[in-house]
Amino acid sequence: MTAVNNAKVAEREFLAGLYGDAYFPDRLLDKGREILLRLCLRIETEQPADLAALYAMAHAATEEFNTLQEEFYAAGSEFETVARDAIAEEFWFVAQAYGFTDADLEELVAPRDW
Repeated sequence: MTAVNNAKVAEREFLAGLYGDAYFPDRLLDKGREILLRLCLRIETEQPADLAALYAMAHAATEEFNTLQEEFYAAGSEFETVARDAIAEEFWFVAQAYGFTDADLEELVAPRDW
């Protein structure tokens, strides 16, 4: 995967708080981290002009997390409260890191089913 250019994002350990918990398989958290990094790369490449464009990108990434949730279920895990909050927080961080300081957290992850 291509490296991101945003210094804040490059330094970020996405989903770090979940890695220490055996309930969340590292290999699946790695997939979640990849979803977030792809979102960042997409933002850098397409440079959304407004919140509507950012939300569309975030919604696509949220749908990927919806699919990933099935893999967590199959592994005996799930996106429970701590995981849901951690994932949503990462979307918020991404929006802030790319200058969308007025992004609405709930709207960023609106299509979530977790």
